[in-house]
Amino acid sequence: MPLTFDLPLEQLKTYQGINPRPADFDAFWEKSLAELSSIDPQVELVPAEFQAPFAQCFHLYFTGAGGARVHAKLLRPTQGHSPHPALLMFHGYTGDSGDWFDKLGYVAAGFTVAALDCRGQAGLSEDTGGVTGNTLYGHIIRGLADALKGSPEKLLFRNIFLDTVELARIVMDMPDVDPNRVGATGWSQGGALTVACAALEPRIKRIAPVYPFLSDYKRVWEVDLARDAYKEIQDFFRHSDPTHRLEDAVFEKLGYIDIQFLAPRIRADVLWGIGLMDTICPPSTQFAVYNKIVAPKRMVIYPDFAHEPLPGLYDQIFQFMLGL
Repeated sequence: MPLTFDLPLEQLKTYQGINPRPADFDAFWEKSLAELSSIDPQVELVPAEFQAPFAQCFHLYFTGAGGARVHAKLLRPTQGHSPHPALLMFHGYTGDSGDWFDKLGYVAAGFTVAALDCRGQAGLSEDTGGVTGNTLYGHIIRGLADALKGSPEKLLFRNIFLDTVELARIVMDMPDVDPNRVGATGWSQGGALTVACAALEPRIKRIAPVYPFLSDYKRVWEVDLARDAYKEIQDFFRHSDPTHRLEDAVFEKLGYIDIQFLAPRIRADVLWGIGLMDTICPPSTQFAVYNKIVAPKRMVIYPDFAHEPLPGLYDQIFQFMLGL
């Protein structure tokens, strides 16, 4: 169906994005992964106050890029076979890993579940800082001033993407988890982190991203939807580049943390959820990612829905993950 603020569906199906891709994008991420491999994660498990009859619940801490201590909720089934599958969960922008309760369905089905707290957001992860410029809010542009000076490794989402990889590696190394049966899911920012995790840790077997964030930043700007979650892009220009003298460089540097360029690395089976009326993460920015995925994929389209709950999709994701 035609969209009032974006492209018609038939054009979305072939749209490839307009944000520039840094020339050294692949080298940047290979260097970042090598840095991550050099870090001792110093994993710590602390029993949680919350427990359930069929689950062991822990606070999991590990050391990520830049020395930050990163937190995740970890739930293990007390019954069933080992090694068993595992599911990684990633939360929406500014939030946290959520309640223990909403993970128990997977644990009851025999999964280990690990839910990340993004550093600098509402959970228990540490944010080590160390950048120039904005730290009050605005994680997309966190470190952008340093990136423009030649240090794109200061971009905060670079480190958050690496945190998803480290969490995946830790879970895959657990003796009761089958590393060949690990999936990931999340909505909005969580959808973006799901894509990034599967791209940077290709052993992930199934992913279910829902209307992912962090893609095709220039497109967001051009369709005048740099509001809400993407508003910080406008803030950066207003405060740091009011005449847009650095516009080309800004979008090129943001390309290092644009998930559309990570998408071709994905080897997992993909179940993707989208609402065509989404003005928070515009459909074109999502299709820019989806259209670059070469692994088996399926998109569930909700024509009349926006950035909101999508009826029946949690059930579909659950059934999809049971195939691990």
